[in-house]
Amino acid sequence: MDVGSINARLGQAASADSRALDRVCEDLAAELIDANLEPPFHIPSADFATDAWLICADRYWRRRFLREPTVEVAARCARWLHEHTEPPARRDIIERWSLGYAFITRDSVESRHDLTLATGRIVETTQGSADICFFVTLFHAGKLRANFWFDELAWFLESSLLAVAAGEHREDPLFTALRAYAALGSRSIPTSTALDLLERAWSAPRSRAVVDVCLNALAAAPPFPDRGGQLHRRAADAVAAFPGDHVFWFRLACGQRLCGDYADALASIDTALRLLPAIGTRISHDLLQEQYLRERAGIQQRQELAASIAPQQARAQRLAVRSLELLVVFAVAIVFVVGALRVTLTGTLSFRDRALLLTVLDAGLLLFAFLLLAGIWTLGRREKPRSARPSPPLRQ
Repeated sequence: MDVGSINARLGQAASADSRALDRVCEDLAAELIDANLEPPFHIPSADFATDAWLICADRYWRRRFLREPTVEVAARCARWLHEHTEPPARRDIIERWSLGYAFITRDSVESRHDLTLATGRIVETTQGSADICFFVTLFHAGKLRANFWFDELAWFLESSLLAVAAGEHREDPLFTALRAYAALGSRSIPTSTALDLLERAWSAPRSRAVVDVCLNALAAAPPFPDRGGQLHRRAADAVAAFPGDHVFWFRLACGQRLCGDYADALASIDTALRLLPAIGTRISHDLLQEQYLRERAGIQQRQELAASIAPQQARAQRLAVRSLELLVVFAVAIVFVVGALRVTLTGTLSFRDRALLLTVLDAGLLLFAFLLLAGIWTLGRREKPRSARPSPPLRQ
């Protein structure tokens, strides 16, 4: 396979429709893997939708990682990427590849011992390149993130030799966002500390990957005050900045659900499903579609539950108001009775007037008791739930 023929095939594919482009890139990536060759071409841009050379390289490294899901392959990928891209396009590709390949290989996390041994070899062969170590750090951190290993991720980013070797990249917003993710999920790190890290990452110039990790951190965190509100507000900002991104619409739906905005949440998750591309690697598509459909079902269940509970809550409120009204009337009656008795027993009325007053009082009390019982009976009848009434038979 020579560079000329590869470039010719990719050039022809670049002018084809998206499905044909995807097929050619997949076939060529498979041929490079079988020939044990790394892509011999240069990547001109960071356009994952139309750049045939980038798509082909992406397919190649995806296959390579699925076959060898190790940090040493990540180091090899990082070196190739620095040799075959220009700096303006490199950052977006680094973030997308490192975290994306971590997600598809999340079932193969290397142990601390194996990681330490591999780090020594990587630092030696790359002459301690901070750029390459940063890519590898993101790759391993992405695996821990995908598996929700919050405390292990916190340790790795703070103390591992690989993360330390990333040097100045430790101040990168994506590195900080991953630290926030680990802190928010951990039960041993104060929420205030985690939110400070999240705000630092969010306030920096935000790439798509930084926004994704920040929103993922809020979605994966245990409950804390205003968690749903924070996810809702930040996801709304993300959707405004990236209106065609299905992941951010999914996060917005989650935030709206946590806030009880079920109608808006259902609309958002439907948008996420509509934007989810139906081409490309089917594994990721199927996983995301399944996740989105579960969220949609959960939103619908909560919406139906809220709709069924609302009338009961309204009836309970009316019952409480009516009961309070009856208690007030009863208290007034007691005050009246006590006052009347005091006048009758200690006043200066004649015996005949006292007897007449007691008769009127007894009649009033009987009437009040009758009205009170009638009110309670009528209230119970009105507030009787409909479910207690016999249901009509189902039609066959």
